[in-house]
Amino acid sequence: MKGFGVFEKGKVGWMEKADPVCGPRDAIARPIAIAPCSSDVHSAYELEGEHLKNRILGHECIGEIIEVGSEVKDFKVGDRVIIPAVTPTWTHPDIQDSYHQHAGGLLTGINFSSYEDGTFADKIKIRSADMNLALLPDDISLEAACMIPDMMTTGFLGPELAEVKFGDTVLVAGIGPVGLMAVAGSKLMGAGKLIAIGTRPNCVELAKEYGATDIVSYRDGDIAEQIMDLTNGKGVDAAIVAGGDLDTFYKCIAVTKPGGNIANLNVFTEISSFNIPVDAIASFVGHKTLKGGLCPGGRKRMERLLSMVQAGRVDPSKLVTQKFYGFEAIEDAFNLMVDKPRDLIKPVVLID
Repeated sequence: MKGFGVFEKGKVGWMEKADPVCGPRDAIARPIAIAPCSSDVHSAYELEGEHLKNRILGHECIGEIIEVGSEVKDFKVGDRVIIPAVTPTWTHPDIQDSYHQHAGGLLTGINFSSYEDGTFADKIKIRSADMNLALLPDDISLEAACMIPDMMTTGFLGPELAEVKFGDTVLVAGIGPVGLMAVAGSKLMGAGKLIAIGTRPNCVELAKEYGATDIVSYRDGDIAEQIMDLTNGKGVDAAIVAGGDLDTFYKCIAVTKPGGNIANLNVFTEISSFNIPVDAIASFVGHKTLKGGLCPGGRKRMERLLSMVQAGRVDPSKLVTQKFYGFEAIEDAFNLMVDKPRDLIKPVVLID
């Protein structure tokens, strides 16, 4: 098979590898839509390790099944499917007492482009096919569908971790694609005042469309002071960190009310430790809870998100700002994620 990946830290390109072998519970698919992710860039240029050498990248994909294992019951050749970013081995005993994302060890659920080759390939192996894949309905566009495997499930995890309740004042820091989905998810979970931090005009407008009631920009002064002003000095019930630097992270903690939740979705790859200011956490007596986690995967999660798109509750296709065509265009789309032009939210590669 052919795929685009990382040979070693800082060196990316096309590679030829042996075709994947389909086990009895597996499926093999060809990609029909792919979305590069910032995580692919992190894996290629910031992280390192033996597991990231000669590794095909990618974990956001819609595929068409070309082979199924002998024990696969619910899928057949020719089916168009959502391939989640997280595809656990659901038969592992850890499933019974841990998070499915880590059944078998830390982050083993996100095997694509880490422990196994990813989806930037002309043949993709999906383990536990009946438990991981979800059929793509004909009335959902490839652009919308391609945002579900990672951007939508990760963004929606934010308000879930933050336990957003009806009428809560919610803060979302960073309104890239994950933050925008966190805004949409917070609205759907019942947020009242919904404050978003961001500056790029297209992201600001889309945040408002998804439900943001107020926009805060670092260009207008200290973001913590702005948030306290918007909340009459009370702070927020829940904060979701989907972007920004450490200062943003600390200020999100500081403006969260006593008893509130802070959900971190941001990935910090170039630091080795945090030094959270004591006043931000009220010397550990403020009953503030900081949470983080890897996005949920699996078939039922994908089917639930598909249901929300079908019902018109949210349109994730609005995240797509650039389209590429053809398998070879994966490289161009990946490089766009490296360069991150100001008008970029999310690119998609559509493959015949």
